Amino acid sequence: MKTSRRSFLHQSTRNGLAALSVSGLSISATDLLAGPSPVVLEPAANTTSRVKPDHIVRSMPENMVWGYFGADVSPVARVKDGDVVEIQTVNPSGVSRTNPEEFYTKNNLPIDAHAQEVIAIMKNVKPEPSGIRGHMLTGPVYIEGAQPGDTLEIRILNLQFPAGFGVNSVWPGGGGIPDAVTTRETFVYRYDAKRKVAYLKEGVEIPLKPFMGVMALSPPSETGRVSSIPPGFFGGNLDIKHLVKGTTLHLPVSVPGGLFTTGDGHGAQGNGEVSGVAIETALTLTAKFIVHKGKALKMPRAETPTHFIAVGLDKDLRLAMKNALTEATSFIKDELGFTFNEALSIASTAVDFEVSQVVDQVLGVHAMIPKSIFTQKKFSYWA
Repeated sequence: MKTSRRSFLHQSTRNGLAALSVSGLSISATDLLAGPSPVVLEPAANTTSRVKPDHIVRSMPENMVWGYFGADVSPVARVKDGDVVEIQTVNPSGVSRTNPEEFYTKNNLPIDAHAQEVIAIMKNVKPEPSGIRGHMLTGPVYIEGAQPGDTLEIRILNLQFPAGFGVNSVWPGGGGIPDAVTTRETFVYRYDAKRKVAYLKEGVEIPLKPFMGVMALSPPSETGRVSSIPPGFFGGNLDIKHLVKGTTLHLPVSVPGGLFTTGDGHGAQGNGEVSGVAIETALTLTAKFIVHKGKALKMPRAETPTHFIAVGLDKDLRLAMKNALTEATSFIKDELGFTFNEALSIASTAVDFEVSQVVDQVLGVHAMIPKSIFTQKKFSYWA
């Protein structure tokens, strides 16, 4: 029995150079859009296989939103259903608004083209005036044809590092043991692109597994603006470490165009994100957007070549676990054709429930449902 991706779901551009269609660009314009050279984690022989985007959204002040989502936020680009979009993001961790250059000089980091972008953003992008705080994000992107009641499929085609380092921090009152931390400290992890690791210090190598911590659509207009820190049914700060290159995120559409916003790149993260942050890093996301008409979801879902992922969220970790279990059993029952009791038994014997994060106000648990256990089903997948 073949289970289609739609069964699983049964579940442009502004004027100027801020966001441009790639087709038809002259060499000079293409060079201008290229921005800083990325840190490539693939062998040189594979570089020709990268997907050419239909649109590029640059990490520049006019394309950034600091800390919030909302239906009233003007899109920085308009793309078509099925388009491939490159979205550049930044990591301002440790960088101050008053003296952004200091972070780079203090840590012996080059003030290169990407650093200059971060500095310009910190000097020119204003915080949300009502006091909402959160991540420095790129977007939103309006996807033509997406309407409330639809689902947006986000295929993660590529993730690249525009800078060769990331930042992790600990601070009093933060993380999973807030009372135990007595001093603030920032750690700069430097990348070895050839070996695909990040160095904290001699003898400590963290494998680089980049993913976007924040991928969101706008919440409904009646919600107003919301902080990017707590995740929600619309996505946001899910911090699910498995959403790497070659995976897919599905989000429910609440407003016309969906309004996709992303940021909070992570070079690597353990389940839990227990210090309060991961290796916070700039990332360039290349994604394909596909609208599924009339396929409404209540919560985010994700898929990898080997697993389906169900998501549970709540301020109480026990309820987040319960919600993840509810989502997992509903998926197994409704999409794969089992009874509720069978689905719960399968969840108990084969599904791993992992704590996504314990630090984002609303806590997350995700369920890893292995495809391999369903031996009489064939699951098509794009990657």
